[in-house]
Amino acid sequence: MWNTVFPSFLIGLREGLEGGLVVSILIATLVRAGAKDRVGAVWAGVAAALALSLSFAAVLTFTSASLPAGGQDAFGGVLSLLAVCFVTTMVFWMRRNARAMSGDLKARVTEALARGGRVLVLTAFLAVGREGLETSLFLWTTAKSAGTAKGPALGASLGIVLAVLLCWGLYRRVLKINLTKFFTATGMVLIVIAAGVFAYGLGDLQEGNLVPGYAAHAVNLHGIDAGSWYATLIAGTLNLTPVMTWLQVSGYVLYLVPTMTLFVIGVRRAAAPASAAPGQDRHAAEEAAVAARLARKAEAASQAASPSRRMPRWAVYTSVVTVPVVAAVGAISVMGTSNSASATDIAITEKACGTGWSSPASGSQSFVVRNNGANTAEVYLINPTSNAVYGEDPDVTPGSTETMNVSLGTGAYVFRCSFVDGTVLNSTTYHVSGAGPAAAGVAPVTEQDMETPVYQYRGYIQDSLPTLLAAAERLDADLKAGNLAQARTDWLPAHLDYERLGAAYGTFDDFDAEINGSASGLAQGTATKDWTGFFRIEYGLWHGQSATVLGPLGDTLVTDIKGLIKAFPGQTTPANDLPLRTHEILENALQFQLTGIQDYGSGTTLATLYANTQGTQQVLSTISDLIQSRDPSLLSAIDAGLATVQQDLTALHAGPCTGTCAVPDSLASLTTAQRQKVDADLGQLLESLSVVPDLLEERTAA
Repeated sequence: MWNTVFPSFLIGLREGLEGGLVVSILIATLVRAGAKDRVGAVWAGVAAALALSLSFAAVLTFTSASLPAGGQDAFGGVLSLLAVCFVTTMVFWMRRNARAMSGDLKARVTEALARGGRVLVLTAFLAVGREGLETSLFLWTTAKSAGTAKGPALGASLGIVLAVLLCWGLYRRVLKINLTKFFTATGMVLIVIAAGVFAYGLGDLQEGNLVPGYAAHAVNLHGIDAGSWYATLIAGTLNLTPVMTWLQVSGYVLYLVPTMTLFVIGVRRAAAPASAAPGQDRHAAEEAAVAARLARKAEAASQAASPSRRMPRWAVYTSVVTVPVVAAVGAISVMGTSNSASATDIAITEKACGTGWSSPASGSQSFVVRNNGANTAEVYLINPTSNAVYGEDPDVTPGSTETMNVSLGTGAYVFRCSFVDGTVLNSTTYHVSGAGPAAAGVAPVTEQDMETPVYQYRGYIQDSLPTLLAAAERLDADLKAGNLAQARTDWLPAHLDYERLGAAYGTFDDFDAEINGSASGLAQGTATKDWTGFFRIEYGLWHGQSATVLGPLGDTLVTDIKGLIKAFPGQTTPANDLPLRTHEILENALQFQLTGIQDYGSGTTLATLYANTQGTQQVLSTISDLIQSRDPSLLSAIDAGLATVQQDLTALHAGPCTGTCAVPDSLASLTTAQRQKVDADLGQLLESLSVVPDLLEERTAA
């Protein structure tokens, strides 16, 4: 719980201080203007803003819970991105306006006094309401990502209480705070936190199938316990988790870097004018002129006003507080009854798994799984006879909740809990009756199921490495002989021999970087002295480097491949690598080949892409039986997609290449239509392949 307190404390403190400063300045201005009788209007506006904020939070909470399967993820993802927009706007707005806040509000108070108490209520309501809505949205997002509301609620409460105390001290003039420095420091921290919320929101959109790439993991640290203190601390404060998709990581970086850069630049630009006394005097004079002009308008309006029937103050104040509450109740009742899926609370501990399902029913179900134990657990809903999996929550940390959305038909079901301390429990068997749409369960994949595919694929690698070595030795001989033209011919088949081994690069350890490492990320780029391998030789061959320079690189390449052949029998291929690589091989090809990033002069990235499709086919051949038994239509779609992409590449003269290869069309020579067709067909294939890692994920507990 404590890992979620800090972000909420910070947002509560910052937003509370913003709203509190507004209220303090409004009241102080009224008191000094001799209009104490109007202070009640300010508090009425504050009460209305609080009512609106709490009503908004209630709508978020209860309508989200009543959405159907998949709808909650989409709803949460959209609101997370909206929260990021609000917080970003607030951070930049305060950076620009912290110094002028007091003068601006004094002018608003003067104008409100001129127009009457109702305008003063509206002024306070608008000034505080924005902060309240932002706080509600941000806290709702934080609570949803954490799976619990206790930490965010406690953090926000502490922050708001401290903000109230600080504002009271400022109002009583017993406390001084450099607001510019305060809002600058907290703004930088909030930008970092908002980057995590942005990444979390993108993940929710992927889970809701609104955005592709849910199974495309850029980070997959299975060795890290998601329930450890350090993992929960980082996840709670920064929303960075052991498993993140490429879209999440990209979104995090693309939000954080430019936003923080613009914020820092703005702070530095504002520093110089802020230190100039003449500028401050001019601002004060402008503020006084605005106040005087508004005062004259107030006097004129007062003289011109005619007596009219006025609504009693108590009626105005009561209305502005009641209306948001009534609207929220109406929204919840309408949106809540429009959904058939209801949430069922399920509790798990090391002594009892899956208690609380009192009324089993068919159709769409939403289970809120709460871990009341002391260890992180994997929770599955399975068929006790076939072990087919209907729903799963892979990391339910102690004290947190996770939502499991499933679609069930008539049958028997059991919750199975596997805790990291080794405890494995089954719930009582729940019997579901009645007709209802049911999704097919997914048969679990055990370690034994993957033994044969891993053995077959390692056999393929073992048989292919001598061919790779022979091709590398031919290339090395060309370089030693100074025959660079022949070396350019022999480079491509040797490189493609390695690219067909794509699914094993996770097994090769450091040999992969030595044999096929690119210059991306190296301190000196292509000028890095210890850069070796196929791409380094490609760069030299197509950039006019001499045989004297390239000869030693050929020797190093052969030595590294021999080292790999010797080391490979002792290297381990994780069982989950094969399902994961079916997607990653071509995803990397899309990222590096079709963008030209890994073209160092030969113009052969299309041929490399074809070799990657062959490597993918080889992986699929080892696990096709597992896919066929679980999702036959998926396997058919993958086979058709691979055939389509290979046809596209063959039409571009980038077809199969073994031995002597003709130079294919380069990426730069493609027409727009050709490029769009390859991109579209490869993208469609990747959508099908993205399902395989989850479909064949090893589930030892279920």
